[in-house]
Amino acid sequence: MNKLRPIMFVGTGSDVGKSVINTAFCRIFLQDGLKPAPFKAQNMSLNSYATPDGLEIGRAQAVQAEACGIECSVEMNPILLKPNSYLNSQIVLHGKPIGNKSAMEYFVGTDRDMLFDEAMKAYSKLDAQFNPIVIEGAGSISEVNLCDKDITNMRVAEKVNAATYLIADIDKGGVFASVYGTIQLLPESQRNLIKGIIINKFRGDIQLFTEGRKILEELTGKPVVGVIPHFRDIFVEQEDSVVLDSATTTSKKGLVNVAVVLLKHMSNFTDFNLLEQHPNVHLYYTANPKELEQADIIIIPGSKNTIADLMHIRENNLAKVIVNHHLSEKPVYGICGGYQIMGKELHDPYGIEGDTQFIPGLGILPTVTTISNEKKTVQCNCKFLDLPDDCTGYEIHMGQTVSEKPSPLCIISGNEPDGYFLNPKTWGTYIHGIFDNGAVVENILGLVGVKAVEKVDFRQYKEENYNKLANLVRENIDLEYIYSTLQND
Repeated sequence: MNKLRPIMFVGTGSDVGKSVINTAFCRIFLQDGLKPAPFKAQNMSLNSYATPDGLEIGRAQAVQAEACGIECSVEMNPILLKPNSYLNSQIVLHGKPIGNKSAMEYFVGTDRDMLFDEAMKAYSKLDAQFNPIVIEGAGSISEVNLCDKDITNMRVAEKVNAATYLIADIDKGGVFASVYGTIQLLPESQRNLIKGIIINKFRGDIQLFTEGRKILEELTGKPVVGVIPHFRDIFVEQEDSVVLDSATTTSKKGLVNVAVVLLKHMSNFTDFNLLEQHPNVHLYYTANPKELEQADIIIIPGSKNTIADLMHIRENNLAKVIVNHHLSEKPVYGICGGYQIMGKELHDPYGIEGDTQFIPGLGILPTVTTISNEKKTVQCNCKFLDLPDDCTGYEIHMGQTVSEKPSPLCIISGNEPDGYFLNPKTWGTYIHGIFDNGAVVENILGLVGVKAVEKVDFRQYKEENYNKLANLVRENIDLEYIYSTLQND
């Protein structure tokens, strides 16, 4: 097999579809008999994942690894920023947290060359094993005020000589200005790396863009290699919680209403993807007390700042609704930070989350949580209650939760207790992805009168959709040209 150049997908801005296009090409290369792997030097996301060796990366790269048919590894995302307040983020380097920094401290006060070198070391490890490397940029490549701080966009493209493709979201409007302006703002050496333009999220008859394609090519001197249709019938897990901006926020009659409490620092929103696909379920996200009252089931999700989010739900009267829901013997479940919130007390003696060292929890579970300096990051297999099926998931948290009388919800790896089981309608767990297990979904829905339906093999479901996505992109892109740009001179 000839060694191909890496391919890189960059954007005119955030949320233009870089992660999805990256995922599509990971699967296209796999379909074509190659051995691809994803890479993103620096990611900013609260949606993270645990690698098999207990390290933390962005969820998008874990998804892309699945599309490549390989296990994820920390080299795929060596730097991860996890916002824990409006201006501050936890810095995760090679899968381990190295501290919290403000945006100013991170961009101005960190050694950019050191971070870039570390990212490139990770890239080199991948490049020695896989072919080709499918690289994802971050945000816009034309933020000229930040170019000297770049460690994840065109600096990466230049370093590895990547065949680079610019993605623009036509659904947002202003596609001609954004594409032309983005390319013109690049220095010539970086412009030369741009091999083509991909127009994403096109609605309607693509033939109507024929003239637009010609105009863009004349303006930029770059070929428009693909116009990808807007789609709603293909499921791919999303990286960025920006997708929640368009998520359903209200209840719906005629279905079981599952409400996820919309926390300000919500993490791992992909925990509910399988529930969302259930034909008898309407899943929605809300911070509105009246809408939360309409729920049949309430789920409190994970949080990157549990104490701040607990304060927020109290200030907005969500706490009262959740407690009343529980007292009415309706289901309330907590995942990770949500599990901590459901307890009696939260302690933060080291100031990990801020200045508040103690706060009462909702008091639904008889548990006490102490936030610690140590982060637990691990994939796991477990038994959920007495269900016969083995379940899978992963843990990513900083904190220990104890109770006077342990009542574990799950047993991990045959001997390690997890979570707290109060009754079938009230429990909490540290295991993200617990609702990716069909048996768990069937269990909680059965309690509200939903009869079992044909079980969904979630892994198989995702595989089918990776292929659907790859086929859609393949049909609407000049793949022959793209392969020609990957040939090493």
